[in-house]
Amino acid sequence: MEIWKEEKYRNLQGTYPVISLSFANVKTDTFEKTKTRICQILTDLYIKLDFLKESTSFTQKDREYFDRICEGMPETDATIALHKLCDYMQRYYGKKPIVLLDEYDTPMQEAYVHGFWDELVTFTRNLFNATFKTNPYLERAIMTGITRVSKESIFSDLNNIKVVSTTSDEYAEAFGFTEEEVFAGMDEQGLTKKMR
Repeated sequence: MEIWKEEKYRNLQGTYPVISLSFANVKTDTFEKTKTRICQILTDLYIKLDFLKESTSFTQKDREYFDRICEGMPETDATIALHKLCDYMQRYYGKKPIVLLDEYDTPMQEAYVHGFWDELVTFTRNLFNATFKTNPYLERAIMTGITRVSKESIFSDLNNIKVVSTTSDEYAEAFGFTEEEVFAGMDEQGLTKKMR
């Protein structure tokens, strides 16, 4: 909670629109099922943000595209859906959104195990390119996962990627607890005697 002590971060909190999604439960055994599951996740996002269609900045074509997002949408709509959603949110809020994608690699692991790697890499590369590289409506993005995929696969179209692993020192003071914080917390709870 140290970050909350700095006024600039308190003032920043809650000022950006956020698109948050997770591929954690995209655990299927075929490409078609995986694509359908990702389309369901995208559709759920659009359903939650249906109020965006009421914006005066929306055209009839925007509304038509928005309404095409569904479980059975064409791959071309699915791979551009997050890009378009960033555009819609930026117009509605007047600020570019942040995209948080958790467990981006779960479908990739399943594709590798079940033999549809090449199909999924093509789909994912197109989705990531449209969302994270060629997207002028994106403020920034964070993708989390446990598998580091080589630059030759789904990340080959992306630039400015910064890989931060659990062994990186860069954010060691920002996430988790330092030894000093653990001891201070134990002391605060009257557990000092349990320290070694």
